[in-house]
Amino acid sequence: MNINEFFNEHKKVALAFSGGADSAYLLYAAVKCGADIAPYFVKSQFQPEFERDDAHRLAEQLGVELHEISVDVLQFDDVTDNPADRCYYCKRHIMGAIRAAAAADGYDTLIDGTNASDDGGDRPGMKVLREQNILSPLRLCGITKSEVRARSREAGLFTWNKPAYACLATRVPTGERISGEKLEAVEKSEEYLFSLGFTDFRVRLRDGGALLQFTAKQQEKAQAELEKIKAELSKYFGVIKLDPKARAESQ
Repeated sequence: MNINEFFNEHKKVALAFSGGADSAYLLYAAVKCGADIAPYFVKSQFQPEFERDDAHRLAEQLGVELHEISVDVLQFDDVTDNPADRCYYCKRHIMGAIRAAAAADGYDTLIDGTNASDDGGDRPGMKVLREQNILSPLRLCGITKSEVRARSREAGLFTWNKPAYACLATRVPTGERISGEKLEAVEKSEEYLFSLGFTDFRVRLRDGGALLQFTAKQQEKAQAELEKIKAELSKYFGVIKLDPKARAESQ
């Protein structure tokens, strides 16, 4: 099956839309195929504001109405307790909210941007997709992450080289309770690093402070600007350290 055949078979679908490279290309492909597609973006405390901005920008570029719904993920103890399978509970709440909103709008089929490069094993997110019968066209059609980027670049989508961005909750160590204050500190810190020109990094909570992780390409720049970074991030953290080990580049 190719992507055109998928949308010929599924002509009316709702899309769990994050504004990332995968769901952006999927929205583009559906529009190009003439499908009736409704993208749903969930705004929660786990998504930074730039993700919302990108989602709106992409939908506007494609001339599609973006449906935005808000979910207070911090109301769920199975999420804020931050167990090892937090992602499962969070995604179950998020996808449940999207499915309910989509059904109310007349969309019974829900799709997402999981691609053929994603591990299809027992990851928490995959479990939710199976439980809620959510289809993943990119995966079904064998389209890998690198193909998504190549096709997106050819289509002129600004998301073609957007780094993968894990939700803010991943910055909090497993077992440590998640709070709005911690998430805000991380988001503000990462906003500042973006403003300095960094593009692929993480600010992680460690030992009551912040651990800064950069890719090998940006490690030297981070070291050179470390004192300036510490001065700014000291608004949010008492201790700020640079991880000497470079993080792997996002796909």
